[in-house]
Amino acid sequence: MKQLGNLDSAFINLEQGNTPQHIGGLGIYDPSTAPGGFVRFKQVIANFEQRLRLLPLFRTRLVEVPGGIDRPYWVKDAHFDVEFHLRHIALPQPGDWRQLCIQVARLHARPLDMSRPLWEAYIIEGLDKIPNLPPGSFAIYTKMHHSLVDGAGGTSFMSTLHDLSPEPDVAAMPALEPLLVDRNPSKTELLSRAMVNRTKGSVSLVRGGVGLAVEMGKLAVKVVRKETSLPDFQSPKTRFNGPVGPHRVFDALDFPIDEFKEIKDFAGVKLNDCALAIIGGAMQRYLEAKGEEPKQSLAASLPVNMRKHRGETDANNQVGAIFSSLHSNIAEPVERLRAIHASTIEAKRFGESNPMIDAYQVAGIFSPAVSKTVAGMWAEGNWSRLSPIKTATVITNVPGPNFDLYSAGARLVQYHGLGVLTPGIGLFHTVFSQSDRINISVLADRECMPDPAFYMECLRASHEELLNKVRSGNKQPKPRARKRKMPPRKSGAASGANGAARARTAQAAPDSGVAVKEVGASGA
Repeated sequence: MKQLGNLDSAFINLEQGNTPQHIGGLGIYDPSTAPGGFVRFKQVIANFEQRLRLLPLFRTRLVEVPGGIDRPYWVKDAHFDVEFHLRHIALPQPGDWRQLCIQVARLHARPLDMSRPLWEAYIIEGLDKIPNLPPGSFAIYTKMHHSLVDGAGGTSFMSTLHDLSPEPDVAAMPALEPLLVDRNPSKTELLSRAMVNRTKGSVSLVRGGVGLAVEMGKLAVKVVRKETSLPDFQSPKTRFNGPVGPHRVFDALDFPIDEFKEIKDFAGVKLNDCALAIIGGAMQRYLEAKGEEPKQSLAASLPVNMRKHRGETDANNQVGAIFSSLHSNIAEPVERLRAIHASTIEAKRFGESNPMIDAYQVAGIFSPAVSKTVAGMWAEGNWSRLSPIKTATVITNVPGPNFDLYSAGARLVQYHGLGVLTPGIGLFHTVFSQSDRINISVLADRECMPDPAFYMECLRASHEELLNKVRSGNKQPKPRARKRKMPPRKSGAASGANGAARARTAQAAPDSGVAVKEVGASGA
């Protein structure tokens, strides 16, 4: 039996009907690399079961303390059944990208069963009409509660469930851990532990919740006295800052990584800055098309892996957050990119020296009874508009492997990440790099973004504008304020007004030699 840490517990406390706190991933696999050239469902089950030997936490369930007076515990599930967590489905005909996006969005919108181990996986067949996929390809969509893993932990989960070759050495696998259950704790034991923990934790509570509030108060005083200044990370309110409903949309777009590197080398920035510039430009285009162009720049919350700053701990989640302007009000793309680069440097410097980087922990420091009540009121009353930190989206950058991975012998050919939505922020971007590609995946509330296919057009147009400007050799563009032209519309294209979805393949820049996949889908 293991008690959850503060941050792990925070994601349990933040769980709400409209904002379930699980993250996900969508991998697409080519079965031709497997022995015999195909993969059976029972082989995928056997592979998962074998791999879960390395992840005992994924065979545990959550036990909450009566009355919510203390953080919950993980206990081994005596009735763990891998087949309950693995489901086998197929897309209806014709089996195109739009249908896959809709299915994944629906699955991601559904909360997990909190009485069982907090993860699920779906093997999805019938991807017959998705461009550029090998025949017989299938997808695996996984979702796991954020209390189990953060972004870096999700990468470890992904690595554990895959092999480095299509025919791994089965004899080298770890021995199966017996499915023995920890003694099921009684209510009396849980309450007794809670009393002891409350006594021991009073000091840590002051150092944690109250201490965090004191430090933020000190920061506010310094700002008022002009002894320090805050980075420019306050966003104007947009359609993405309203209440988050129960339905989702999902979509994704691939780019050749060489084009990102070309942009990076020209401007003297980082790959992540390039992604932020493209996303900021796309969001501005999208809002302009809606007649909702903000006068101020949009800003983003950027998750940070705290393992790099504080070292490893036994907590599942070790994530913080910094905040940066996207400079979306700068029309010239290279100028916007360089401004973002300067802002992210300042955001990291400021974030590492102030308490806001640990803002995620607030929901886990206090008792679940208090935190869940406040989280529910926050969501239902849309009090998030009162937050002192305003951002238009969350953007997480997850570096993937630069080598092939296999599941049951099938090679991973695409991977897309899905994050979480929270009250007041209905848009989440995941930037994932793998081998020769960079993928930008989008998860959004359906009311905020009813037409994800059109947003894909905005992303593609923002990327092309930046790339073309770099290739033009205009190293020092003159700043100017102007309205951007929207990407050209073809007959039948998805529009910002009607939200029609479509899927097509678009070609990248002429000299890149790499196809860029552009797709669109509505969600659940």
